[in-house]
Amino acid sequence: MKLSEFKFEIPPELVAYQPAEPRDHCRLMVVHRSTGEIEHRIFRDIFDYFQAGDLLVMNDSEVFPAKLFGNKEKTGAQIEVFLLRELNNESRLWDVVVDPARKIRVGNKLFFGDNVLVAEVVDNTTSRGRTIRFLFDGSDEEFHNLIDLLGYMPLPPYIERPATPDDRIWYQTVVAKHKGSVAAPEAGLHFTKEILKRLELADVETVFITLHTGLGSYRDVEVEDLSKHKMDSEFFIVPKETADMVNQAKAARKRVCAVGATVMRALESSVSANRRLNPTSAQWTDKFIFPPYDFSIANAFITNFHPPRSTVQMMAAAFMGYDLMKKAYETAIAERYRFYCYGDAMLIL
Repeated sequence: MKLSEFKFEIPPELVAYQPAEPRDHCRLMVVHRSTGEIEHRIFRDIFDYFQAGDLLVMNDSEVFPAKLFGNKEKTGAQIEVFLLRELNNESRLWDVVVDPARKIRVGNKLFFGDNVLVAEVVDNTTSRGRTIRFLFDGSDEEFHNLIDLLGYMPLPPYIERPATPDDRIWYQTVVAKHKGSVAAPEAGLHFTKEILKRLELADVETVFITLHTGLGSYRDVEVEDLSKHKMDSEFFIVPKETADMVNQAKAARKRVCAVGATVMRALESSVSANRRLNPTSAQWTDKFIFPPYDFSIANAFITNFHPPRSTVQMMAAAFMGYDLMKKAYETAIAERYRFYCYGDAMLIL
C-alpha cells in the first residue's frame, strides 16, 4: 500500500488533551470484521464481548518521566533533553534527543535542576540525537529517583501543552510494572483496576508482555512505498506463562485480544513456524505491520484512534481491512469521537 492512502483530516477539536474521567468512561467503538457492523458503546461495556476462557494480553511497561529541561554551560541557554534509553548502566551513558540540536555539541556540559544533575555530551547520533554521560556518583536508586524528580512525562507531540503532575497518573496504565517506555501503551490507558477485577471474576484471564515503547510510533513515515519504511527497534519480553496461556486459548478457539499495538508487535514478533507463540526472554523487534498482513496470534484487537499516516493506524488497517478502517475513522469523525492517546477506544472483533 501507499502512504497517501492513509491521508485523513482529523478536526483539531476532536484531539483529546486529557482523558475521560474516570478513564473507563470513554467511548468505545466496536467493529465487527465479519459483517462490517459498527456499534457505539462505553468502554466499561467491554465485558459484553468476552466470555470465560477468553484472554487479554496487555503491556506492563512503565513510562518514565523522560523529558529533562536544563541549561547549557557558559551561555545558560535553555535546552530540552529527551531520554530514549540507557546504553550503559555503569558509565551512565544514555541515547537522547536534544533541542535545540544546533546548540548542543560534543563536549558541552548540560545542567539540570539547579545543577544537581550534570551531563556531558560525548557523541552525535542522528540530526537531533546525542549520546550523553551523566556525571553522577550516587547509587542507581539515587540516580533514577533524581530522574523521576526532575523529569516530565513525555507526552506525544500532538498534545500541545506542557506535561502536568496529573499526567504522571493519566499517561500510565494501571498495570505498569517494568520501567522503560517513553510512550504509553495507549490502549491500556482505558483499563481500571475495577475492570480488570471484574474480568477476572468472569474467568477472563489477563496476561502480560513487556515492550518498552520508543519514539518510533511518532516518527513520520516519509516513503510513499510502505514496504520501504524502517521501524525503530524496541526491546520486548514474552514470558513463558503468557506464551503457554495464549497457546492454550488458541487451541481452545477462545478469544485472544491484543490490548494495543505494542502487544500486537510483540506477539507477531514471537511466532513459531506452526503459528504458536514462543516465549522470549530479551529480544528486539523492528517489525512493521501494514496491509496486507496475515496475523497469527490475536483474533481481537483494542486500539485507539490514531494520527493519520501513523504506523499504528496502518496496523489497525492490516487487522480490520483498509476499507473497514476507513469507514470506522469516517464514522468516528462524524460521531465526534475523541482522538489519539487520551481519546476514545476501538474494539475490533
